[in-house]
Amino acid sequence: MIEGETAASRNWMLPTATWVTYAKRLGALCLLLEHRFYGHSQPTGNLSTSSLYYLSSRQALADTVNFRTVIAEEMNLTSNSWVVFGGSYGGCLAVWLRVKYPNLFAAALGSSAPIQAKIDFYEYLEVVQRSLAAHNRECPKVVKEASDIVVEMLKYPKNFTKLTDDFNLCHPLEINSELDRAYFLESLAGFFMDIVQYNKDNVVFEGMVNIDLLCGLMTNASLGSPYDRYVRVIHEILQNERYLCLSASYNQFVENLSDSYWDQKKLRSDRQWVYQTCTEFGYFQTTNSKNQPFSGFRLRLFIQQCSDIFGPEFNGVSMAQAVQSTNEFYGGRNITGSKIIFPNGSIDPWHALGIIKNISEELPAVFMEGESHCADMYPQSQIDSPQLLQAREKIFGILQTWLMQ
Repeated sequence: MIEGETAASRNWMLPTATWVTYAKRLGALCLLLEHRFYGHSQPTGNLSTSSLYYLSSRQALADTVNFRTVIAEEMNLTSNSWVVFGGSYGGCLAVWLRVKYPNLFAAALGSSAPIQAKIDFYEYLEVVQRSLAAHNRECPKVVKEASDIVVEMLKYPKNFTKLTDDFNLCHPLEINSELDRAYFLESLAGFFMDIVQYNKDNVVFEGMVNIDLLCGLMTNASLGSPYDRYVRVIHEILQNERYLCLSASYNQFVENLSDSYWDQKKLRSDRQWVYQTCTEFGYFQTTNSKNQPFSGFRLRLFIQQCSDIFGPEFNGVSMAQAVQSTNEFYGGRNITGSKIIFPNGSIDPWHALGIIKNISEELPAVFMEGESHCADMYPQSQIDSPQLLQAREKIFGILQTWLMQ
């Protein structure tokens, strides 16, 4: 069985192609589930905070267990071995299903699964720096120079018009609070973070700006100052993604995510995923480390976002307790059990919260040097590295051995 990736980082499910290939080679039936509150699976019909109370990973596991039990009876599959797959947050669900329900699921694969919940995920940007430096050691240094220039410019309102024009903002830049400043800086850095996380993932991100292009632009002195190159990268991304402008307003962000209306024709996942980070996982990618190229968005930005979007009861104390509860319930990286595979890419920042070394023979890690988020899940392509091809064959071989047993 396949548990599809939900909204940990994206709201589509194209990477299931590799799992379908595994299923065909194993002669298996492949089933794809939709997570409650994402897509068309709306148990309450709205996204109000009171409705989202029923949105959690534990509810998702219970839904999957119910599905597996009922379908096994209806399709006469009670004697078959069920294998659960997932990527990113979906990878966590796959791992936890095998840990919590080993009698129902014979094996699991959790690709790029950040199974350690963490409220202050400062390591994310540390991996971003290392990934950029692995391509060109000067690249993160220039990114930091550019970011520092923007920080300095924000000190003076006279620069706001220039920043608005240079970064093609949807609304004139207004900095009325520390939250406005932090959100603007996080919006710019977010583009660089996405580039590193996904890099050369094929199919979905074909043609997207990748690390090669990013560092090529940032280290090209003929393009002007580090700030000029920073602007150039943002423009390349906006053009590539066909964005008319960049929305970097904190108030607009909060207003958009506070909207609890659910439109079945315009499916969304942003409000739902932010709710889960506020109530279960944290995963807040802060600049609270000196070993990364950005500055200006610390943990308090993300905690305040949770309060402003869902209510004052969602605060630092409640979030710290929620993250602790998640790790106590699932075990964090102290995984117990058997027959779980943990693929991760060295470029992907999420590997910092995952399993990258073998725990035991039946809890193997497949660490892929030079690969990005959920790279093993994508369809095979001509740009796949030897490491990625070998990783997929290793994963298939392990699954085949376990199922034959």
